[in-house]
Amino acid sequence: MTFEPGCRNNWHIHHAKSGGGQLLICTAGEGWYQEEGKPAVSLTPGAVVTIPAGVKHWHGAKADSWFSHIAVEIPGDACSSEWLEPVDNESYGKL
Repeated sequence: MTFEPGCRNNWHIHHAKSGGGQLLICTAGEGWYQEEGKPAVSLTPGAVVTIPAGVKHWHGAKADSWFSHIAVEIPGDACSSEWLEPVDNESYGKL
């Protein structure tokens, strides 16, 4: 997946009865990953993020950089994704 500068996805959760979650493998540019209630983490090529099922999070490009990652859905039982509210411009602008 490739994000243009400033592009990010909405907050979302990958649900699973067991197993599940997501793995991000950063391949180009610079981006952000953030879990609800935690500071955002800077992502650069080679970074790997393991996201357990049930964790509310978002990811996307930094304001001044293109960003690409491979997103792998982890196998599990009764997996689904729940898309939530956008990351607000004020919070994103403070990164």
